[in-house]
Amino acid sequence: MLSLLGGVFLGWSLGANDASNIFGTAVSSKMIRFRTAAFLGSAFVILGALFSGQAGIETLKGLTSFDLSQAVISSVAAALTVTLMTLLGLPVSTSQAVVGAILGIGFLNNQLNVAGLGKVVLCWFGTPVGGALVAFFLYRAMAAVYNRLPLTLFDSDRLLRAGLVASGAYGAYALGANNVANVTAVFVGAGMITVPAAAFIGGVSIALGIVTFSRPVMETVGKRLVSLDPFSALVVSLALALTIHFYTLVGVPVSSSQAVIGSVLGIGIVKGSNTVSRMTLKRILVAWFLTPVVACFISLALTVASRLQYIHPVV
Repeated sequence: MLSLLGGVFLGWSLGANDASNIFGTAVSSKMIRFRTAAFLGSAFVILGALFSGQAGIETLKGLTSFDLSQAVISSVAAALTVTLMTLLGLPVSTSQAVVGAILGIGFLNNQLNVAGLGKVVLCWFGTPVGGALVAFFLYRAMAAVYNRLPLTLFDSDRLLRAGLVASGAYGAYALGANNVANVTAVFVGAGMITVPAAAFIGGVSIALGIVTFSRPVMETVGKRLVSLDPFSALVVSLALALTIHFYTLVGVPVSSSQAVIGSVLGIGIVKGSNTVSRMTLKRILVAWFLTPVVACFISLALTVASRLQYIHPVV
C-alpha cells in the first residue's frame, strides 16, 4: 500500500489548491467562514468521488496499460510537475499533469489510446470556453430574476450567503467527481485497487488537503484572482460547478482553475469590463501547453532511469 502514497500526496495537494476555486471568493470576502467551507468542501468532495467518480477513472486508466512501478512513476511525475509549475508561478492543471505523465508511459509501452487522448485534449480546450458561456448566460438569467425581487439589504445578504453555500457544496461535489481520477486512476490501471476503492481513497486524500492546508490559499487566491461583487461571485461559483459537472458526465477530468478563469471571463463580457489581465491570460496559455509536456518528459526520464541496470566492469 506504500505505493499509493504518491497518489495520496497528489490528492492532498489538489485539495489544498483547488478548493480555492470553489470557495475562495466567498471565504476571502467573509461571506462564508473557512470552517464552514472546509467542512462542506471535504464532505461533498468525498460524496462526489464515491457517487460520480467512476467515469473519469475509466477514461484515464484506459489511455494506456500500467504495471505497478509505472503507476507510481506517473503519480510522482505529475506531483513533481505540479510542484515545479507552482514554483514558476504558473496556474497549474493537475489533470494535464496526470495525462502528460500517462502519455510518457504510453510512449514507452508503445500502447496509447489515441481516440481517448483526443477526447481528453478536446475537453481541455472546451473547459474555459464552456465556463465563459455558462457564466455569460447564467449571469443574465439570474440578474433578471434577482433585480426584480423586493429585497432589503439584509435579505439580499442572506440570500447571497445561502446561494454561495449551496453552489460551493455543488462545486465541491463536482470537483471530487471529476478530479478523483487524477489521483488514483493509474493504480486501477495497474490492477492494484478496484474503482470503488480508488474513488474512496482519492476522495479522502483530496478532502484531507482541503481540511489541513487550504485556508491560506483559499483566503488569498479569491482576492488575487479577481475582485468580484458577491452576486458575480455566486454566478462564477455556480458556472464553475456546472462546467466541471458536465465534463464529469462526459468522463474527462478537467482543470477547475481553467473553468473558473473561463467563468470570470464570461462575467467580464456581460459587464463590459476587463476582469482578467492579458498577462494572466498569457500565463494560463503557457501553462496549458507546458504542463503536459513537462509531465510527459519527467515520466519518460523516471521510467528510463528505473530500467537502467548497473553492469559490473570486467576485471
